[in-house]
Amino acid sequence: MNEKHIHLPHNHNSNSEKVIEHMPDANTIQSVSDAMKQLGDPSRLRIFWFLCHCEECLINIAALTEMSSPNVSHHLRLLKSAGLITSRREGKEMYYKAAETEMAQSLHRIIEEVARITCPESYPELLGHF
Repeated sequence: MNEKHIHLPHNHNSNSEKVIEHMPDANTIQSVSDAMKQLGDPSRLRIFWFLCHCEECLINIAALTEMSSPNVSHHLRLLKSAGLITSRREGKEMYYKAAETEMAQSLHRIIEEVARITCPESYPELLGHF
């Protein structure tokens, strides 16, 4: 974050100027906005949540979501362009998982908290079912 020296026209005896010093730059705000737009779609949110817990191939993601492979592929492309997921090729298969970035991990935690979804890691006995 860059140090900002912005003086507001009105002084309301608030801490606005101190807050401005910590305000993310426009590029950071744009990245966060783009990621949140992608998660605004229920299908992408569901796919992202799933990929936060495991790595999976396109065909299995399509089966899980009951969507066509081309439709899932479209959603995966958008999630990847937002920096939320990564992919790797193994032979003919592409595997997808949540990106190991601070933003992706933070958004996952926020989703968990807002939706109060139980993470499989919280209940090891459930992991055998995935």
